[in-house]
Amino acid sequence: MRPTLLLASNSPRRRELLLEARFKFEIFAPKIGERFDVDLTLRELTALNAIRKATAAARLHPKNIVLAADTLVAIDDLVLGKPKDKNEAVAMLEQLSGRAHEVCTSVFICHLENPRATSFYEISRVYFRRLSRPAIDNYFARVNPLDKAGAYAAQGFGKEIIDRIDGSYTNVVGLPMERTTAALADFGIEPK
Repeated sequence: MRPTLLLASNSPRRRELLLEARFKFEIFAPKIGERFDVDLTLRELTALNAIRKATAAARLHPKNIVLAADTLVAIDDLVLGKPKDKNEAVAMLEQLSGRAHEVCTSVFICHLENPRATSFYEISRVYFRRLSRPAIDNYFARVNPLDKAGAYAAQGFGKEIIDRIDGSYTNVVGLPMERTTAALADFGIEPK
């Protein structure tokens, strides 16, 4: 019997990307807090968080192939996670307004029963339109910023605030599907 793919995430965006790509999977999101309190680079922080999520899930489900990811935003070497409240979300969009920033997603895939793991990261550059405070308020009236790194989403109403993306669009959404699909194929997991 082939191992089942287990997504170690509650992210609706990651779930949607995998479903759109026609992967069959189950969800088990371990209660692991994301780390921001350590002095690491954007890539190192996302890798640390992805590895922690995947290994916590894999320990409880060693027969499954586990996929975990973490996405963060950085501008001027300042890492932006998920805002704690609306005021912080407004401050984040004001900081990103009219400027370019990086979005990094690290992915970690492992299988404990047949000891094997792989990891990779993807960085995309996102250019924001210049945003007025009314434009930010209008965006937040339709989008919940509190569950999104950098307080925004590329999909849906993202075109109202994003001028362009250099690199993987799905990376900015939360899971770089081009590389994820290839990595899962190496584990024998193919879309249906």
